[in-house]
Amino acid sequence: MLATLKGEACQSPPFWLMRQAGRYLPEYRELRAKAGSFLDLCYNPEFATEVTLQPIRRYGMDAAILFSDILVVPHALGQPLDYLEGEGPKLDPVRSAGELKRLSTANFHDRLAPVYETVRRLSKALPPEVTLIGFAGSPWTVATYMVEGGGSKEFAHIKTWAYKDPVGFGALIDLLVDVTADYLIAQIDAGAETVQLFDSWAGVLPVGAFRRYVIEPTRRIVAKIKAKHPNTPVIGFPRGAGLLYEDYVTEAGVDAVGLDTTVPPVWAARNLQTRLPVQGNLDPILLVAGGEAQRKAVDEILEALAGRPFVFNLGHGITQQTPPEHVAALAKQIKAWPERG
Repeated sequence: MLATLKGEACQSPPFWLMRQAGRYLPEYRELRAKAGSFLDLCYNPEFATEVTLQPIRRYGMDAAILFSDILVVPHALGQPLDYLEGEGPKLDPVRSAGELKRLSTANFHDRLAPVYETVRRLSKALPPEVTLIGFAGSPWTVATYMVEGGGSKEFAHIKTWAYKDPVGFGALIDLLVDVTADYLIAQIDAGAETVQLFDSWAGVLPVGAFRRYVIEPTRRIVAKIKAKHPNTPVIGFPRGAGLLYEDYVTEAGVDAVGLDTTVPPVWAARNLQTRLPVQGNLDPILLVAGGEAQRKAVDEILEALAGRPFVFNLGHGITQQTPPEHVAALAKQIKAWPERG
C-alpha cells in the first residue's frame, strides 16, 4: 500500500474499502450494541480498535482505516452532535460569522484524545504489512454538516452563506483548515502511516467555489502536514468532482486521488494516473448485487488501472446491505489478478 502511494506499480494492487468496518458485518453490530451510542463507540479506544481490526481478520485487506467519523472535529470544537437512528447526524447549526463564537479550539485535542489512543493501539496491533490509514473530513464537507445541521440535498444554507458573506464563511473554512491539519498530524504522530481527506460533497459546487472551498483548503492542509511529516502520503477524495478531478490532481498537492463511482477508469488511466496513484472505484451496490455483475466490473477496473500505481477500492463507502460473502469474493478476485490478468 505505501509503496503504491509513493508511485510504485505492484503486480497485484493493494486494496481496502471505504467503510470496510461497519454495519454489514455481524461482529460489528454485536459490538455496536454493547457500546451504547455511535459516538460512544468512536470514543472508546478498545471498541474502536476492535472494529477497525474486524475486516482485516476476515478479508486480509492491505490497509486498515481508523474507525471514527468526520464529525468528531466539529464535536471537538464544541458543536453539539447526536446521531439519530434512521436519520443520521444532527448538529446545532452554525450559520453566520457571529455564531462562530460558539466554537472553541481550547479543548480540541483533549476531546480527541480517545481517537489518538485508538491510533496508537492499532499501530501496535496491526500486522506490519497492513498500512494504517488515518482520516478526516475536508473543510467543505465538514462545513456542510455544521451549517446545514445534518445531511442535505440542496445545501441551500451553506451555499447562501458562502455566496453572500465569503469573508464570514471563509473564517469557518480557515478554522477547519487549521484544526483538520492539526488533527491529521496528531494521528500521524500516534502511528498513522498515511491519511485520507474525505470531501464527500465536493461535487455540489460550481467551478469557482470548487477552487476556493475544495482545492485551496486541501492544498493548505497538505502543506501543513508535509511541513511536519514530509514522507507521509496524503490521499484526497473529492467525490463528484467530475471534470474538475484534473484541476484537483494538479493543484491540491495530494499524493494520490480517490475516484468516485462516476469516473471512467479508462479516462482516469489516461488523465490522472499518469500524474499520481489513483484509488477506486467499484460501485458499492455492485457488492450488494454480487455474482457476474460484480466480477465483470472488478475485472474492467483492474484491466484499466492495474499495472500502474493503483489501490483498489470502492467509489464510495460500503453499504449496510452488503453480504459479507461478496466482499470475500472481491478479495479473492483482486488477489488472483496477476494470474488472470
